[in-house]
Amino acid sequence: MELPFWKRKKAESGSKAQLRERTGWGTQMSWDLDRGMEKAYESCREKLPILDAAITKLVRLTGGFTLKTGSEAMDQALARDLRTLSCGHGCQGADNFLAAYLDSLITYGRAVGEMVVRNGQLSALLWGDVTKVRCLESGDPTQTLLASAETLEPYPRQELLLFSVLNPEAAHPYGVSLLRGLPFYADALETIYRTITRNWERAGDVRYSVVCKPDGSGSAQDRTRLMAQEWAKAMSPASGGSVTDFVAVGDVEIRVIGSDAQILDPEVPVRQLLEQVVAKTGLPPFLLGLSWATTERMSKQQADLLTSELWALRRAVEPVLSRIGSLWMHLHGLSGAPEIEWTEISLQDLTEEAHADLYHAQADRLRLEQEKG
Repeated sequence: MELPFWKRKKAESGSKAQLRERTGWGTQMSWDLDRGMEKAYESCREKLPILDAAITKLVRLTGGFTLKTGSEAMDQALARDLRTLSCGHGCQGADNFLAAYLDSLITYGRAVGEMVVRNGQLSALLWGDVTKVRCLESGDPTQTLLASAETLEPYPRQELLLFSVLNPEAAHPYGVSLLRGLPFYADALETIYRTITRNWERAGDVRYSVVCKPDGSGSAQDRTRLMAQEWAKAMSPASGGSVTDFVAVGDVEIRVIGSDAQILDPEVPVRQLLEQVVAKTGLPPFLLGLSWATTERMSKQQADLLTSELWALRRAVEPVLSRIGSLWMHLHGLSGAPEIEWTEISLQDLTEEAHADLYHAQADRLRLEQEKG
């Protein structure tokens, strides 16, 4: 019986990647990005404060972390160094680095950073501008090289660079922004808000139409000029807090310009658009200041879903934190990688938690009384 063709291949042929295979460094390929999308994501945060608030809340809810080396003394030294690391731009500490790193990861779908080593010590953690960095793929399909966007020359110390992507795709290594699909909704909401502003600018400052039908006595031009003067006198003192009556002779009709025009109600379309925006962030509406429900509290299902979203962000940056800790351990003569311990995510209502503790205590007391009786 003849063997299938894949079994007739040499064993070493299976060690090569088939879906991302490249011939070598000489055929390196760079993926270029559309700067328009990056600007669109930045514009979304500028146009919609609710998006900016959502990203900030996601970063803060992700929480802090500690690195465990296995030695209590080394754990304390590592925690002390992480708190004092310089991040530039007036920031200090690994927590500030992680916050800026996550902000870039959520906004652009990728984040870059750098570990700075001086005098044999890890001295700084710097985050970079992802719009100025491009990815290069060499002969090894498992490695992504970072290069300058201007020259496409790889940076010389790749082992000190940090790179993370959010929801990566097979077509390119840049990841997917959380804001993908939202520029259209941001433009639609901006159009509605701009229209509301113009309507208030026009209708808020009331303008009047004064129509006088002369009774045939006197000159129509003279009566019109006199009417205009008296109307101006009647309206001008209103800004000073006084009110002046307007007296006219003849058939005079005074109407507010535009009072008959129907102004579109923006509540329904704005809510429909915001629902899409909120669904993309994964946050409950009331956390973003939207009162859509009568009971403004987070259900257990919402808390579980949000917790899963936060853990997904944590998993995306865990390799970076592991590399930081591993480099610190290597510089201090230790081998291996540290264990990452995240702070507990607590999204439940404190009052409900207190009630639950009370009920548990009451149940324990009744159980003890029953056992004694």
